[in-house]
Amino acid sequence: MNNCFDIIRAGTNTTFQDNGRNNLNHIGIPSSGVMDKRNYVLANSLVGNKIDFPVIEFAYQGPLVRYRGKKINFVITGDVMFKIIKKDYEINGNCYETYNIEDGDQIDIISTNKSVYGYFAISGEFNLNFQWGSCSINTTAKIGSNKGKKLQDSQKIEIININSIQIQKKLNYVNTRLEKIRVIKGTNFNYFSNEGKKIFFEKEFIISKLSDRMGMRLEGPNIENIVETNIRSEGLIKGVIQVTADGNPIIMLSDYGTIGGYPKIGVVISADYDKLVQLSPGSKCKFQEIELVDAENLFKLYEIETNNLISQTR
Repeated sequence: MNNCFDIIRAGTNTTFQDNGRNNLNHIGIPSSGVMDKRNYVLANSLVGNKIDFPVIEFAYQGPLVRYRGKKINFVITGDVMFKIIKKDYEINGNCYETYNIEDGDQIDIISTNKSVYGYFAISGEFNLNFQWGSCSINTTAKIGSNKGKKLQDSQKIEIININSIQIQKKLNYVNTRLEKIRVIKGTNFNYFSNEGKKIFFEKEFIISKLSDRMGMRLEGPNIENIVETNIRSEGLIKGVIQVTADGNPIIMLSDYGTIGGYPKIGVVISADYDKLVQLSPGSKCKFQEIELVDAENLFKLYEIETNNLISQTR
């Protein structure tokens, strides 16, 4: 019997993701990869995989799938409502806890809770095609596994190399939110007036509905540019904050365009990126300026905390 999932409902934005691609910006290929890296590595660790295995990433509403095959473990991480549907009963699932499923069982990933992204990992491997060393799907560029497309209703996902060791695990972990998103100065920081800089660091901004894996648009008071609202296109990175001609910020996310012509006021530090991407439309955020050395120390702390969590799943 082939082991597979039948997708009954694909969900709103369901893709395969891993750590993404490196060193391809010069040919216009962004890194892509998972949005929330900590929840990604915890998902893989809980089911006994290598932490860089592909997973299913979903946003808002996840997939409803039926399993066919030998017994397997799965886990869901993030802040997610889901249930396991057996032949005679249903189980309301808990995130960061592994569950066994058998032939004919269904998993219904109902929704995220006041967040955006969740992760679905199995004790095995999805049978995927890799492109430039990664399965990560970028739907804008149409690259990655699944022909660069979101998962679709009625699709089958083949599973290979099921792990014979299927130990039940549970991690006590709670997703938290930051009061302020910390940033370092961008390369065009001095394009903005003193009042514009003050607004950026002191006022609240609202996450717009016009946000996706490529970028997060913010709404709020205009940030005044006193030099030039459009510049010659320059290279971009994940987390950079551009300010458009109308004075509103856009934060580049995992599927960012590799070049852009709006001035860059700041860059979100790597340690805060996971928290940033989980802010749902309508949420409020504020920014706090820190120095580069502090950003580096905070990332080291982030990695230590993540590794400590991984060690609790072994």
